[in-house]
Amino acid sequence: MSFEGKSVLVTGSNSNVGSAIANAFAAAGASVIRHSRLAQSPLQGTEQDQYATGDLTSPEDVALLFRTVEALGPLDVLINNAGAYPSTPIAGLSMDEWRTVIAANLDSTFACLQQAAGLMAREGGGAIINIASISAHRPAENQSHYNASKAAVLALTKSAAAEYGPSGIRVNSVSPGLIGRPGIADQWPDGVQRWLSRAPLQRLGEPRHVSDACLFLASDMAEWITGADLVVDGGMLATRAY
Repeated sequence: MSFEGKSVLVTGSNSNVGSAIANAFAAAGASVIRHSRLAQSPLQGTEQDQYATGDLTSPEDVALLFRTVEALGPLDVLINNAGAYPSTPIAGLSMDEWRTVIAANLDSTFACLQQAAGLMAREGGGAIINIASISAHRPAENQSHYNASKAAVLALTKSAAAEYGPSGIRVNSVSPGLIGRPGIADQWPDGVQRWLSRAPLQRLGEPRHVSDACLFLASDMAEWITGADLVVDGGMLATRAY
């Protein structure tokens, strides 16, 4: 799949998965705009990459980001990857903590989708991919705020697909399962072991599995796919929940 001549914005590109997504599109020939909340080193990207920073829970920062994107030329693909992944039991969850996660995972996704779709509609179309989670389908313990935010992202994806389809804009989501990262087996040994014992493919996911899904959904190979959620979880959701 070639993305030569295409422009791709990846939010949260400094994360484990976000970096893999940005690198995959760059390797496929795209001009990648790498967003992060904090400044990144140019050494993390390629020569054709652009860098942008900003707090996506701030309407002013989102507007500034998309003015920058618009100045660089037409936007072909948005990957809504930025977000937060905390754990707090409901009994101890403050309203401020709830709102912070909803803002980071849902409000920012909505704001960037709305801005990107406006740019894409003027150019005749584009592709938007929202990174959700299997927690939207099967909620994890002590993550009610995260689970709710990602479930809402799925609903937002379908709503946007219906509204923007006539403008040639496809909107889909990717729901990853547990993705490996350095040190995760030491930091969460019981969780990793539970995953390995239950997932049909018996291994953790890798960031490239998510980036491959994004490449497919953004490509012409998926030109008749919109409003869909592509689960990338090694088969975990196919197992019994009890």
